[in-house]
Amino acid sequence: MYNTILIDKKDRVTTLTLNRPEKRNAMSPELHAEMVQALTELAHDDETAVLVITGAGESFCAGQDLKKYFHEIRDTPAAREAARKNSHDWRYRILNHFPKPTIAAVNGYCFGGAFTVVASCDIAIAADEATFGLSEINFGHIPGGMVAKIVADAMIPRQALFYILTGRKFDGKTSRDIGFTTMSVPRANLMDTVYEIAEELKAKDPLALRACKEAFKQVDLRRISHEEALSWLTAKSDQLIRKQSQRGGIDGIESFLKKEYRPGFGPAPQVNA
Repeated sequence: MYNTILIDKKDRVTTLTLNRPEKRNAMSPELHAEMVQALTELAHDDETAVLVITGAGESFCAGQDLKKYFHEIRDTPAAREAARKNSHDWRYRILNHFPKPTIAAVNGYCFGGAFTVVASCDIAIAADEATFGLSEINFGHIPGGMVAKIVADAMIPRQALFYILTGRKFDGKTSRDIGFTTMSVPRANLMDTVYEIAEELKAKDPLALRACKEAFKQVDLRRISHEEALSWLTAKSDQLIRKQSQRGGIDGIESFLKKEYRPGFGPAPQVNA
C-alpha cells in the first residue's frame, strides 16, 4: 500500500518502519501523507496493541528531506500547505495523542525534524551508537516546525540550548542522560529490548494504558495548576472505572484484595479487551 513506509504486524505489536534508506529516511511530502493515513488506520486497528516506530537501514530519520520538502514545492503554495499540514498532523496531533502505547526504536541517525517523532512517542529507546543532532544552526536556521518546543519540553534546558546553538552531534547514551530518550542499549540489543517492553505493555489493561497516557499529557504543570490537575484527574479516574465496568472485565482492586496478584510485581489477571 505504501511507497515510503513498511508495516509489519505480529502478535498485536505493529512495527512501522520509515523506509527511505537511500535518503537516511528523510521525510518527504509523500512520507508525511502516508504516515497520516497509516497512523489514522492503526489507531483503530484491533490487531495493534502496541506501536513501534523505527527506520530502515542505518538511520532512524534524518529530518525533513530538504530537496523534496522545501526546495521542490517552494513555489507551489497548495502543495507546500498540504505538506506542512501532514507533517504536523502525524508527528504531533496523531502520534502524540495515539490511543495505544508507542515506542520509538532509534537505531541510527536522528536529526532535526525527527526529534518530534521521538518526543511524540511514549517511550524512546536509543541505540548507544545512534547519532542525534540539531543541525539547523549549521545552515543558518532555527529548529522550526515544533522542534524547538519539544526539545525545550523534553530535554534538560541547559543541554537543549547548548545543542541547539552549537549543532553538535551526540550519541544514544547522551540522549538518555539529557532526558530526551528513555534509555539506551547496544545496537545489537535494540529491537530485542523494544519488543520485550512491548510484550510487557500488552499485558496491561488497554483502557488503563490509554487513560494513563491522557492523564500524563493533560496535566503537565507547565500548562495547568495543581487544582486544575486534581479536578481533571478525578474526573478521568471516574470515567475509567465506568468504562471498565461497562466492559465487564476483572476489577483490579477487588482482585488485589482477594490476594490474586501483587500490583507491585505485575498486572492484574488479563481483563477482557
